Amino acid sequence: MSNNPFTRPPSQDERAAASKVTDSCAFKAGFSGVAGYGIGLVFGLVLSGIEFSSPVDTSASTKQQIKTVFKDMGTKSLSSAKNFAIMAAIYSGSECMIESYRAKNDIYNSIAAGCVTGGTLAVRTGPRGMAMGCAGFAAFSAAIDWYMHKDD
Repeated sequence: MSNNPFTRPPSQDERAAASKVTDSCAFKAGFSGVAGYGIGLVFGLVLSGIEFSSPVDTSASTKQQIKTVFKDMGTKSLSSAKNFAIMAAIYSGSECMIESYRAKNDIYNSIAAGCVTGGTLAVRTGPRGMAMGCAGFAAFSAAIDWYMHKDD
């Protein structure tokens, strides 16, 4: 039997170690942050192509105009990627911690995680903004969770 880890099946100990890592809330939050960054990058690129808020200097050369537009698209894409990454990491991490604490997997975990995410993202706006962020994200999370599990 080969000892090459790429050609042999994993042992029970290796499976248990991998499961322990991937089931941790830190891993789930980190992975969601990375995935959110990628989705936000694509989303920001598409939306920046549709939204054309920066006026282009028509007196500049075509090459300079293209350079300016691509720079603007890159800036908007990176901003969107950062925002999606933060939002995904907070939501996923808080949902995992709430689910671990409650030892239940139901819609209330999503609602609470949405509230935590919305409130955390709106922390600079004060208590009223945090309450609105909490309510908005909680309602959105409830709607998505209901839709995803309506056939269960």
